[in-house]
Amino acid sequence: MTSIAPVKRRGLFRRKLLDRVVRALSVLALAVAVAAMVWILYTVIRRGVAVISWDFLTECSKPYGAMNSGIANALLGTLAITFGAALLGIPPAILGGIWLAEFGKGTKLGDTIRFSANVMMGMPSVVVGLFVYAVLVVPCGGFSGFAGSVALAILMFPVVMRTTEDMLLMVPDALRESALALGASRARASLQIICRSARSGLITGILLAVARVSGETAPLLFTALWSDSWPKNYFEGPTANLPVLITEYSTNSPFDEQHAAGWGAALVVTAMVLWLNIATRIIFKEKHHER
Repeated sequence: MTSIAPVKRRGLFRRKLLDRVVRALSVLALAVAVAAMVWILYTVIRRGVAVISWDFLTECSKPYGAMNSGIANALLGTLAITFGAALLGIPPAILGGIWLAEFGKGTKLGDTIRFSANVMMGMPSVVVGLFVYAVLVVPCGGFSGFAGSVALAILMFPVVMRTTEDMLLMVPDALRESALALGASRARASLQIICRSARSGLITGILLAVARVSGETAPLLFTALWSDSWPKNYFEGPTANLPVLITEYSTNSPFDEQHAAGWGAALVVTAMVLWLNIATRIIFKEKHHER
């Protein structure tokens, strides 16, 4: 008995030491992540807020060296490209998620689609931009806002589809069985009852996907490119957008005023993404209270 007690004490000491080390490393990792986020936000706000004004938000961007550059055309182009991507990517992604949750469980086709979606979610955005450049920009003879929307829709598609499937799988099976027992077809039960029960989760997935693609630069460099003029033809010609404007002004322009304008545009993009994430959190909380 006396020989076993020290062994138990040593084992208990090791477990406590390991627990404290893991906790310390976890707190350290959290502190590093929070510090990095705060540092990024502080830098963007400090450098960008001095540029924000009504003229900055309503004036068109200018060529290199011009004074009083604005972001209105780039902001409009970004909204148009993102809205087009949502129209192209969200409806088929939701339908795909419904099929995976309601009809594709336990099938080889469903497993293949899930695996492909997971691969697409981890695919670098520059690869998607290069793909759209090869299959759409080059055959059509030029850059366009539509090509940018196609690239962003490809990035958005797997996120919305997998989120839709996960949200629908969280709906209790009793609700499905009740709908079928009342005579509803499986398709009608999925679209009108199951989707309605999971609508908050579906909206959350859509907002997360939009936030994920709204700041992408690499795909737009290969598809929409850049323009100093107002967007005139969505299907033809380069289209101004905020991510590429930030790249052009911050790295390629030698003028300090346009460097500052790049920081102002970065602040606008950051505010848009933060707003989408805050809206997602609010919707998720409302869903939690409903339950």
